[in-house]
Order: sequence, then C-alpha cells, then structure tokens
Amino acid sequence: MKLLECPVNGIRPMSEFTYGGEYRNMPNPDTCSDSEWAAYVHYRNGAPGLKKEWWYHTPSGTWFIAERNTMTDKVNRTYLLGQEEAK
Repeated sequence: MKLLECPVNGIRPMSEFTYGGEYRNMPNPDTCSDSEWAAYVHYRNGAPGLKKEWWYHTPSGTWFIAERNTMTDKVNRTYLLGQEEAK
C-alpha cells in the first residue's frame, strides 16, 4: 500500500489524497504584465525531477505542499503552506 504523510494527520493511505498540481509562486496580478500572467496561468514545467506539489487530504480538508521527485516518486517532505523551513 502506498502511503503519504499529511502534515496534520500523519501517515495515511494514498487513497485519502488528491493531487492538486504543481506549486508555483503566483505573480502579483496588480503589477505583473499580461505576458507574465499568461505564463503563470498556461505554462507548466513538465521536466522530471524535484517538484513542489499541492496535495489535498480529503478526510480532513487539508491542503499542503509535498516535495516529490517525479523520477523516483519519492516524497522528501510535506508541510503546510507558510511552513517551508527545513526541519
């Protein structure tokens, strides 16, 4: 059984989670150019490697970030947004 660690609820079965896409820093919509906004909305980096991804723990309603290597599928760590500091 594949497991993933929710930063709030601990290690849980993968069936309790939903992938939410790659995490990317959003440009300020009030100050960025149209081309910067369009790049944020439409362009993705599909290259394999270490990615920050949004994940959702369905039973608790918790959104969090997982740092995952997409080549090996190994999750290095998970944390709530705003708690990026390495432990």
